[in-house]
Amino acid sequence: MLRQGFSTRRIASELKSQGIIRSADAFLLWHYFHRKRSAKAGEYLFEKPANAIEVYDRLARGDIYVHTVVVPEGFTMFDIAQAMQDEGLGSREDFLKSALSETSLIADLAPNAKSLEGYLFPNTYEFTRTQSMHDMVAIMVKQFRQVAQEIGLNADVEKTVTMASIIEKETAAPEERPLVASVYYNRLAKNMPLQADPSVIYAELLDGSYGGALHHGDMQFDSPYNTYRHAGLPPGPIGNPGKTSLEAAIRPAQTHYFYFVSDGNGHHRFANDLEEHNKNVAAYRKLMTGR
Repeated sequence: MLRQGFSTRRIASELKSQGIIRSADAFLLWHYFHRKRSAKAGEYLFEKPANAIEVYDRLARGDIYVHTVVVPEGFTMFDIAQAMQDEGLGSREDFLKSALSETSLIADLAPNAKSLEGYLFPNTYEFTRTQSMHDMVAIMVKQFRQVAQEIGLNADVEKTVTMASIIEKETAAPEERPLVASVYYNRLAKNMPLQADPSVIYAELLDGSYGGALHHGDMQFDSPYNTYRHAGLPPGPIGNPGKTSLEAAIRPAQTHYFYFVSDGNGHHRFANDLEEHNKNVAAYRKLMTGR
Protein backbone atom coordinates (compact mmCIF):
# COMPACT_ATOMS: atom_id res chain seq x y z
CA MET A 1 0.00 0.00 0.00
CA LEU A 2 1.65 3.23 -1.18
CA ARG A 3 0.17 6.15 0.70
CA GLN A 4 -0.22 9.75 -0.41
CA GLY A 5 2.91 11.74 0.39
CA PHE A 6 5.39 8.84 0.31
CA SER A 7 8.78 10.01 -1.03
CA THR A 8 10.36 8.14 -3.91
CA ARG A 9 13.01 6.82 -1.53
CA ARG A 10 10.31 5.57 0.84
CA ILE A 11 8.50 3.89 -2.07
CA ALA A 12 11.71 2.18 -3.18
CA SER A 13 12.35 0.99 0.37
CA GLU A 14 8.77 -0.39 0.70
CA LEU A 15 9.05 -2.25 -2.60
CA LYS A 16 12.43 -3.73 -1.66
CA SER A 17 11.22 -4.82 1.79
CA GLN A 18 8.23 -6.60 0.22
CA GLY A 19 10.50 -8.46 -2.20
CA ILE A 20 8.90 -6.81 -5.24
CA ILE A 21 12.12 -5.28 -6.57
CA ARG A 22 15.65 -6.57 -6.14
CA SER A 23 17.34 -3.20 -5.92
CA ALA A 24 16.03 0.03 -4.39
CA ASP A 25 18.99 1.87 -5.93
CA ALA A 26 18.06 0.74 -9.45
CA PHE A 27 14.49 1.96 -8.89
CA LEU A 28 15.75 5.36 -7.67
CA LEU A 29 18.15 5.73 -10.60
CA TRP A 30 15.38 5.01 -13.09
CA HIS A 31 13.17 7.58 -11.40
CA TYR A 32 15.82 10.31 -11.43
CA PHE A 33 16.49 9.82 -15.15
CA HIS A 34 12.75 9.58 -16.06
CA ARG A 35 10.97 12.27 -14.05
CA LYS A 36 8.10 12.69 -16.52
CA ARG A 37 5.69 10.70 -14.39
CA SER A 38 5.30 10.23 -10.65
CA ALA A 39 4.07 7.17 -8.75
CA LYS A 40 0.40 7.22 -7.82
CA ALA A 41 -0.72 6.35 -4.30
CA GLY A 42 -2.75 3.19 -3.80
CA GLU A 43 -2.64 -0.55 -3.26
CA TYR A 44 -0.74 -2.62 -5.82
CA LEU A 45 -0.69 -6.38 -6.29
CA PHE A 46 2.54 -7.92 -7.57
CA GLU A 47 2.18 -11.67 -8.01
CA LYS A 48 5.85 -12.18 -8.86
CA PRO A 49 9.11 -10.18 -8.62
CA ALA A 50 9.64 -7.68 -11.44
CA ASN A 51 12.43 -5.44 -12.58
CA ALA A 52 12.55 -1.81 -11.52
CA ILE A 53 11.37 -0.51 -14.90
CA GLU A 54 8.25 -2.71 -14.97
CA VAL A 55 7.35 -1.79 -11.39
CA TYR A 56 7.96 1.92 -11.99
CA ASP A 57 5.70 1.87 -15.09
CA ARG A 58 2.86 0.27 -13.12
CA LEU A 59 3.13 2.83 -10.34
CA ALA A 60 3.22 5.69 -12.82
CA ARG A 61 0.14 4.34 -14.65
CA GLY A 62 -1.71 4.04 -11.34
CA ASP A 63 -2.46 0.37 -11.98
CA ILE A 64 -4.06 0.12 -8.54
CA TYR A 65 -5.44 -3.17 -7.21
CA VAL A 66 -9.24 -3.25 -7.25
CA HIS A 67 -11.34 -5.19 -4.75
CA THR A 68 -14.58 -6.64 -6.14
CA VAL A 69 -17.52 -6.67 -3.71
CA VAL A 70 -20.71 -8.47 -4.72
CA VAL A 71 -23.87 -7.19 -3.00
CA PRO A 72 -26.75 -9.58 -3.84
CA GLU A 73 -30.37 -8.47 -3.77
CA GLY A 74 -31.73 -8.59 -0.24
CA PHE A 75 -28.41 -8.22 1.56
CA THR A 76 -28.76 -6.24 4.79
CA MET A 77 -26.26 -3.60 5.83
CA PHE A 78 -24.88 -6.25 8.23
CA ASP A 79 -24.25 -8.61 5.31
CA ILE A 80 -22.59 -5.86 3.27
CA ALA A 81 -20.42 -4.86 6.23
CA GLN A 82 -19.13 -8.43 6.49
CA ALA A 83 -18.47 -8.59 2.73
CA MET A 84 -16.48 -5.36 2.90
CA GLN A 85 -14.42 -6.68 5.80
CA ASP A 86 -13.84 -10.02 4.07
CA GLU A 87 -12.49 -8.15 1.03
CA GLY A 88 -10.06 -6.19 3.19
CA LEU A 89 -11.67 -2.80 2.63
CA GLY A 90 -12.21 -1.93 6.27
CA SER A 91 -13.78 -3.28 9.41
CA ARG A 92 -17.37 -4.41 9.70
CA GLU A 93 -17.83 -1.89 12.51
CA ASP A 94 -16.58 1.03 10.39
CA PHE A 95 -18.98 0.18 7.56
CA LEU A 96 -21.94 -0.07 9.94
CA LYS A 97 -20.94 3.23 11.53
CA SER A 98 -21.16 4.90 8.11
CA ALA A 99 -24.39 3.13 7.19
CA LEU A 100 -25.99 4.26 10.45
CA SER A 101 -24.71 7.84 10.53
CA GLU A 102 -24.57 9.08 6.93
CA THR A 103 -28.30 9.38 6.30
CA SER A 104 -27.69 12.84 4.82
CA LEU A 105 -26.80 10.97 1.61
CA ILE A 106 -30.49 10.08 1.18
CA ALA A 107 -32.19 12.78 3.26
CA ASP A 108 -33.88 14.49 0.31
CA LEU A 109 -35.67 11.26 -0.71
CA ALA A 110 -36.02 9.62 2.71
CA PRO A 111 -35.94 12.34 5.38
CA ASN A 112 -36.92 9.92 8.17
CA ALA A 113 -34.35 7.23 7.33
CA LYS A 114 -32.68 5.89 10.45
CA SER A 115 -29.84 4.37 8.42
CA LEU A 116 -28.87 3.72 4.81
CA GLU A 117 -30.56 0.31 4.97
CA GLY A 118 -32.62 -0.08 1.80
CA TYR A 119 -30.57 2.47 -0.15
CA LEU A 120 -27.30 0.52 -0.54
CA PHE A 121 -28.20 -0.80 -3.95
CA PRO A 122 -27.36 -4.43 -4.81
CA ASN A 123 -24.68 -4.59 -7.48
CA THR A 124 -21.11 -5.70 -8.16
CA TYR A 125 -18.78 -2.93 -7.04
CA GLU A 126 -15.09 -2.33 -7.57
CA PHE A 127 -13.40 -0.43 -4.75
CA THR A 128 -9.84 0.46 -3.85
CA ARG A 129 -8.35 0.86 -0.41
CA THR A 130 -7.65 4.51 -1.17
CA GLN A 131 -11.40 5.15 -0.99
CA SER A 132 -12.92 6.06 2.35
CA MET A 133 -15.92 4.23 3.80
CA HIS A 134 -17.92 7.38 3.08
CA ASP A 135 -16.91 7.17 -0.59
CA MET A 136 -18.01 3.55 -0.83
CA VAL A 137 -21.44 3.93 0.77
CA ALA A 138 -21.99 7.07 -1.32
CA ILE A 139 -21.38 5.05 -4.50
CA MET A 140 -23.98 2.48 -3.40
CA VAL A 141 -26.51 5.20 -2.65
CA LYS A 142 -25.78 6.85 -6.00
CA GLN A 143 -26.59 3.54 -7.71
CA PHE A 144 -29.91 3.41 -5.82
CA ARG A 145 -30.73 6.92 -7.02
CA GLN A 146 -30.03 6.00 -10.63
CA VAL A 147 -32.32 2.95 -10.50
CA ALA A 148 -35.03 4.87 -8.61
CA GLN A 149 -35.02 7.46 -11.38
CA GLU A 150 -35.17 4.77 -14.08
CA ILE A 151 -38.27 3.11 -12.63
CA GLY A 152 -40.07 6.30 -11.60
CA LEU A 153 -39.72 5.97 -7.84
CA ASN A 154 -40.42 9.57 -6.84
CA ALA A 155 -43.21 9.42 -4.26
CA ASP A 156 -43.58 7.70 -0.87
CA VAL A 157 -39.97 6.58 -1.24
CA GLU A 158 -39.51 5.36 2.34
CA LYS A 159 -42.71 3.31 2.37
CA THR A 160 -42.04 1.90 -1.08
CA VAL A 161 -38.47 0.87 -0.28
CA THR A 162 -39.60 -0.67 3.00
CA MET A 163 -42.27 -2.69 1.21
CA ALA A 164 -39.79 -3.68 -1.51
CA SER A 165 -37.33 -4.91 1.11
CA ILE A 166 -39.96 -7.26 2.53
CA ILE A 167 -40.94 -8.50 -0.94
CA GLU A 168 -37.26 -9.14 -1.71
CA LYS A 169 -36.86 -11.27 1.37
CA GLU A 170 -40.04 -13.27 0.79
CA THR A 171 -39.42 -14.62 -2.70
CA ALA A 172 -36.47 -15.21 -4.99
CA ALA A 173 -38.78 -15.60 -8.01
CA PRO A 174 -39.06 -12.24 -9.85
CA GLU A 175 -42.41 -13.15 -11.44
CA GLU A 176 -43.94 -13.67 -7.97
CA ARG A 177 -42.94 -10.33 -6.54
CA PRO A 178 -46.00 -8.36 -7.77
CA LEU A 179 -48.20 -11.09 -6.23
CA VAL A 180 -46.38 -10.95 -2.90
CA ALA A 181 -46.71 -7.16 -3.03
CA SER A 182 -50.46 -7.50 -3.55
CA VAL A 183 -50.79 -9.69 -0.44
CA TYR A 184 -49.08 -7.13 1.75
CA TYR A 185 -50.90 -4.15 0.30
CA ASN A 186 -54.21 -5.99 0.75
CA ARG A 187 -53.30 -6.65 4.38
CA LEU A 188 -52.36 -3.02 4.94
CA ALA A 189 -55.72 -1.93 3.51
CA LYS A 190 -57.52 -4.16 6.03
CA ASN A 191 -55.22 -3.11 8.91
CA MET A 192 -54.07 -6.73 9.24
CA PRO A 193 -50.56 -7.45 10.57
CA LEU A 194 -48.20 -8.24 7.71
CA GLN A 195 -46.77 -11.22 9.63
CA ALA A 196 -43.58 -11.28 7.57
CA ASP A 197 -40.98 -13.60 9.08
CA PRO A 198 -38.02 -11.62 7.64
CA SER A 199 -39.11 -8.60 9.70
CA VAL A 200 -38.64 -10.64 12.89
CA ILE A 201 -35.18 -11.71 11.77
CA TYR A 202 -34.25 -8.10 11.09
CA ALA A 203 -35.57 -6.99 14.48
CA GLU A 204 -33.25 -9.52 16.12
CA LEU A 205 -30.34 -8.51 13.88
CA LEU A 206 -30.72 -4.92 15.09
CA ASP A 207 -30.80 -6.22 18.65
CA GLY A 208 -27.80 -8.47 18.07
CA SER A 209 -29.76 -11.51 19.27
CA TYR A 210 -30.51 -13.37 16.03
CA GLY A 211 -29.39 -16.99 16.38
CA GLY A 212 -29.57 -18.06 12.75
CA ALA A 213 -33.08 -19.55 12.81
CA LEU A 214 -36.57 -18.45 13.81
CA HIS A 215 -38.65 -20.25 16.42
CA HIS A 216 -42.27 -19.83 17.43
CA GLY A 217 -41.32 -17.77 20.47
CA ASP A 218 -39.45 -15.26 18.30
CA MET A 219 -42.75 -14.03 16.88
CA GLN A 220 -43.32 -12.27 20.22
CA PHE A 221 -39.98 -10.44 20.08
CA ASP A 222 -40.63 -6.87 21.22
CA SER A 223 -39.64 -4.55 18.38
CA PRO A 224 -41.44 -2.10 16.09
CA TYR A 225 -39.87 -4.10 13.24
CA ASN A 226 -41.80 -7.22 14.29
CA THR A 227 -44.78 -7.28 11.92
CA TYR A 228 -46.45 -10.04 13.94
CA ARG A 229 -46.84 -7.73 16.93
CA HIS A 230 -47.36 -4.46 15.09
CA ALA A 231 -49.74 -3.73 12.22
CA GLY A 232 -48.49 -1.65 9.30
CA LEU A 233 -45.06 -1.39 7.77
CA PRO A 234 -41.95 -1.56 9.97
CA PRO A 235 -40.19 1.76 10.68
CA GLY A 236 -37.78 1.25 7.76
CA PRO A 237 -36.40 -1.23 5.24
CA ILE A 238 -35.24 -4.65 6.41
CA GLY A 239 -32.69 -5.13 3.61
CA ASN A 240 -31.62 -3.70 0.30
CA PRO A 241 -34.07 -4.57 -2.50
CA GLY A 242 -33.22 -4.92 -6.16
CA LYS A 243 -34.93 -3.37 -9.15
CA THR A 244 -37.73 -5.93 -9.63
CA SER A 245 -38.77 -5.77 -5.99
CA LEU A 246 -38.86 -1.97 -6.13
CA GLU A 247 -40.98 -2.19 -9.29
CA ALA A 248 -43.34 -4.68 -7.60
CA ALA A 249 -43.75 -2.31 -4.65
CA ILE A 250 -44.59 0.53 -7.04
CA ARG A 251 -46.88 -1.55 -9.27
CA PRO A 252 -48.29 -4.54 -7.36
CA ALA A 253 -50.58 -7.07 -9.00
CA GLN A 254 -54.30 -6.49 -8.47
CA THR A 255 -55.51 -9.54 -6.54
CA HIS A 256 -57.71 -10.56 -3.61
CA TYR A 257 -54.90 -12.57 -2.03
CA PHE A 258 -54.24 -12.25 1.69
CA TYR A 259 -52.01 -15.30 2.26
CA PHE A 260 -49.18 -17.24 0.70
CA VAL A 261 -47.03 -20.22 1.63
CA SER A 262 -44.13 -22.03 0.01
CA ASP A 263 -44.96 -24.80 -2.46
CA GLY A 264 -41.67 -26.53 -1.62
CA ASN A 265 -40.24 -25.91 -5.09
CA GLY A 266 -39.00 -22.34 -4.86
CA HIS A 267 -42.38 -20.73 -5.48
CA HIS A 268 -45.54 -20.04 -3.46
CA ARG A 269 -49.23 -20.87 -3.33
CA PHE A 270 -51.48 -17.85 -2.86
CA ALA A 271 -54.89 -17.78 -1.20
CA ASN A 272 -57.84 -15.41 -0.91
CA ASP A 273 -58.95 -16.61 2.52
CA LEU A 274 -57.75 -18.52 5.56
CA GLU A 275 -59.56 -21.74 4.63
CA GLU A 276 -57.79 -21.93 1.28
CA HIS A 277 -54.50 -20.95 2.92
CA ASN A 278 -54.78 -23.74 5.49
CA LYS A 279 -55.20 -26.26 2.68
CA ASN A 280 -52.07 -24.91 1.03
CA VAL A 281 -50.18 -25.14 4.33
CA ALA A 282 -51.33 -28.75 4.77
CA ALA A 283 -50.16 -29.59 1.25
CA TYR A 284 -46.78 -28.04 1.97
CA ARG A 285 -46.38 -29.96 5.23
CA LYS A 286 -47.35 -33.20 3.50
CA LEU A 287 -44.72 -32.56 0.84
CA MET A 288 -42.07 -31.84 3.45
CA THR A 289 -42.86 -34.81 5.71
CA GLY A 290 -43.99 -37.27 3.06
CA ARG A 291 -47.22 -38.00 4.92
